Amino acid sequence: MTEWYLEPAREPDEALREQAQARQDNLTKPKGSLGRLEDVAVQLSALQGTLTPRVDKPLIAVFAGDHGVAAEGVSAYPQLVTAEMVRNFANGGAAISVLAKQLKAQFSVVNVGTVYAIEDLPNVVDRRVGAGTQNMCVTEAMTREQCLEAFDVGRDTLDGADDINIFLGGEMGIANSTSAAALAVAHTRLSATAMVGRGTGINEQGMAKKAAVVTRAMSRHLPHMKDGVETLRRIGGFEICALVGAYVRAAQNGVAVLVDGYICTAAAISAVKVNPSIRPWLFFSHCSAEPGHKRLLNKMDAEPLLELDLRLGEGSGAAVALPVMQTACLLQNEMASFEQAGVSRGND
Repeated sequence: MTEWYLEPAREPDEALREQAQARQDNLTKPKGSLGRLEDVAVQLSALQGTLTPRVDKPLIAVFAGDHGVAAEGVSAYPQLVTAEMVRNFANGGAAISVLAKQLKAQFSVVNVGTVYAIEDLPNVVDRRVGAGTQNMCVTEAMTREQCLEAFDVGRDTLDGADDINIFLGGEMGIANSTSAAALAVAHTRLSATAMVGRGTGINEQGMAKKAAVVTRAMSRHLPHMKDGVETLRRIGGFEICALVGAYVRAAQNGVAVLVDGYICTAAAISAVKVNPSIRPWLFFSHCSAEPGHKRLLNKMDAEPLLELDLRLGEGSGAAVALPVMQTACLLQNEMASFEQAGVSRGND
């Protein structure tokens, strides 16, 4: 029997894409004058099978998990911060909490694997696969069973949502930018130096150390990365694997995905490696200040909607970009055509 995460997502409706493009070309504006907004609306039309696409019912889910590679001293913060930030999410004090409220989004935080146990909190779902991953410089980050269990956490998060049409994933986990950099190296075969960034705010010396850690991990694992699942279990994180499961399930459920920053993009390219059919369902919110992010976006042939030098994570960049997608839909859905407005056409 085929594993659920390998089941293909629905392909875009190319006839609807052509109709949506024709509608864009007939609205009261010069052809192409709304730039990327037109592209977004046309792609959503093809995905949703309608000339009036909508992304007004968002689900935001933040997945949290700790990383054993933190033992290598790659973060400016202790691992305790992961659990503390989960509490902050639940109490409404984090950036993504504020943005989710602004967007009137369904919002949840899912503990997939913090080192420190967390008490019962509102909007926090306890699905711990383990108390953090293992140190990828020493051994595999997780077992295959744990990787697939984390996939299931992402799947269940999507399946448990009510009436959504756009999914925004977020992440929290001390040292997860190191795991993301390793995944980026695995999928691009560029150097660790090209893919590591400041993460939580480390200095130049810290970045050199982080690159060395990623290089060590890759020398151990790269020869054994035979597929997307094996790559994730060796150098991924529980929260990254949950994002992979969520991205795949969203596409399978016919829900568009707005991908956040570097770590979420590392999860997105990993998800595409696991299930290539989901790629048309992925939209990319922004290009972060992490140097490896632009390279990873280029590898995916992805054009982000914004570039604001963000590097917070949590899903915050995706939440900031969602109104841009909503605007793209509104313009296609409600602008008048030349005939409706009684406006003369120009020469093509």
